[in-house]
Amino acid sequence: MEQRTFHRLGRTVGVVGLGAWQLGADWGTVSEDDAMAILSAAVDSGVTFLDTADVYGDGRSEQLIGRFLRSRPADGITVATKMGRRVPQQPEAYTLAHFREWTDRSRKNLGTDTLDLVQLHCPPTAVFADDAVFDALDTLVAEEAIAGYGVSVETGDQALTAIARPGVASVQIILNALRHKPVERVLPAAAAAGVGIIARVPLASGLLSGRYDEQTTFPADDHRTYNRHGEAFDVGETFSGVDYALGLAAVRRLAPLVGDDRTMAQFALRWVLDQPGVTVVIPGARDAGQARRNVEAAEQPSLTADQLAGVRAVYDELIRPQVHDRW
Repeated sequence: MEQRTFHRLGRTVGVVGLGAWQLGADWGTVSEDDAMAILSAAVDSGVTFLDTADVYGDGRSEQLIGRFLRSRPADGITVATKMGRRVPQQPEAYTLAHFREWTDRSRKNLGTDTLDLVQLHCPPTAVFADDAVFDALDTLVAEEAIAGYGVSVETGDQALTAIARPGVASVQIILNALRHKPVERVLPAAAAAGVGIIARVPLASGLLSGRYDEQTTFPADDHRTYNRHGEAFDVGETFSGVDYALGLAAVRRLAPLVGDDRTMAQFALRWVLDQPGVTVVIPGARDAGQARRNVEAAEQPSLTADQLAGVRAVYDELIRPQVHDRW
């Protein structure tokens, strides 16, 4: 698999990673056996970057990854976790004392003394401008509780504020064929600063798999049921904030661009990988086969100029008016 580098972290990873939200919660039920099979299939296929969070299943995702890593200690895997969403979202919660408490819990869950990468998990906007927050993160690095830190963001402006911080190693942001805005300013700024970009929600919560239609239903404990209008967290995390029916129409317009040599999901992942400045993309997977197919996107040829133009045309016509200025 192609390798790309987090320059400020000093780590190189495969360009397709694995997002592990679904191993914890909010995507229907994933058994422990299925979780281990997904992790094994991903790593066996070349994945070296796993992304999780302390809030996914209240630690279940971290614990499952920790169990997996204990069975494969020599695989050279980088694990990124996140912290901050297990408490009310108030800027005053982002303190060194809390950071120590949260990272201690994640270190226990993952079974490691030093966390590879810890990201603030889409905190309130005021947090990004607070020098004390980043001083506290620097302290954790000095104490060797964490090797480096980054931020997960909702908006481009949050990302740009974070990129200007000299200690920020990575920015995680939603980027996919239905969410283009980061391409304009965030990706160039990150590349210039040597900040890694972790592209999340690359399949728009599955919309870009091409497998859904108007009759598709999701379990009650799946965020694609209970967060369609932002009832639980930012609506941009569910279907990238795109109205479901409009998203289906966009995917149908994209389908003729895909060709016969890849799936719609692989086409969508390749689109993300073709954006300059992306370090790693983190699709989730509900089974081992899906994990392997996601990795195959890294070995496929880049999209042609006509394909890229076609994606842009669909975005500009159908999606841009609804989402572009919101995030």
